[in-house]
Amino acid sequence: MLNQPKISIITVVYNGAGLIERTIKSVLAQTYPNIEYIIIDGASSDGTLAIIEKYQAKIALTHSGRDNGIYDAMNRGLKDATGDYVLFMNAGDELFSNDTIERVFKTAENADVYYGNTAVVNDIGDMLGDRRLSPPEKLNWKSLRYGMCVSHQSFIAKRLLCSYYDLNYKISADIDWVIKVLRQSDNIVNTHLYISKFLEGGTSNTRRKKALLERFSIMVKQYGFFQTVISHLIILFRYPFHRLTKKSMT
Repeated sequence: MLNQPKISIITVVYNGAGLIERTIKSVLAQTYPNIEYIIIDGASSDGTLAIIEKYQAKIALTHSGRDNGIYDAMNRGLKDATGDYVLFMNAGDELFSNDTIERVFKTAENADVYYGNTAVVNDIGDMLGDRRLSPPEKLNWKSLRYGMCVSHQSFIAKRLLCSYYDLNYKISADIDWVIKVLRQSDNIVNTHLYISKFLEGGTSNTRRKKALLERFSIMVKQYGFFQTVISHLIILFRYPFHRLTKKSMT
């Protein structure tokens, strides 16, 4: 591979002592040589920093301090990043295999965005299947009208196209951010690869309701009220039950 762009992989963590090591090991095991690894810690008090310290020599930058939530921490990571591309892999997330980044950049050169599939795993790493929403064959900013069809952890974007996360959103700023990146992107490459493993986690009903309200607000801002209502009606018709689709990951 002649072109080896620099990629900044950013991990945000707060009191994630039980999760952070799997993420660090996944990033540091990559065969791709040009990775800048950044960890943003929200002043953890549970032993997270001690785990990070074990790998400090191989981490480009670690910052620990109080923040105003996950998206504020992500913005700090974006501010510190110097790579040509950025990828967020938060505590508990993993890259799908040791050669994932190398394989991604072999699919095309100088893309604005590379995207792919996401495997869902449990807390011991067993594969549970794909996310309910699969990435489309061709992705653009309108593709997210029906939901987060591409996982944040399987979305690699050119850093110069990345704005900061909107801190008005506390739960769903990632979908707003992805749409804004895609609006500015011309060359969007489907790698047809599994890029990440996403750790399945429970969500409280209160948080789920807040997330849905935020997403509706984001959709209205991005697509307009009428189109958002139509899209939600279509979603209710297509997906009456939120079930995980089992499929091969070979």
